[in-house]
Amino acid sequence: MVQISSDIIRGYNDTMILNILMKGPSYGYQISKEIKTISDEKYVIKETTLYSAFTRIEKNGYIESFVANPDPEGNGKKRTYYRITEAGLEYYKSKCEEWELTKEVVEKFIEENPDSLTLDDN
Repeated sequence: MVQISSDIIRGYNDTMILNILMKGPSYGYQISKEIKTISDEKYVIKETTLYSAFTRIEKNGYIESFVANPDPEGNGKKRTYYRITEAGLEYYKSKCEEWELTKEVVEKFIEENPDSLTLDDN
């Protein structure tokens, strides 16, 4: 099975995280699991990549963090949750537009049936 190169997807980690946070606040492990599930396990985000992204996008004002207890009765360990901000939503929309343009350009260089390609001996 072909794996997605982390170099290719790196520029869209923030977009994936913001997409998940548009559904509601979440925490690191849950976001990581959702990325894996939504991608049909074709992409597994590394923990260091995920937390670097949180730091970067929070610094840019696209998300905000808060500490909460996942148990409504106050039992258990507190977790750091993240939620998307209005600026994050606008950034997400711009990344979606950028993705459409990126696909349009890259598709011009992708052959539909690469197995049938041969070198031209000119």
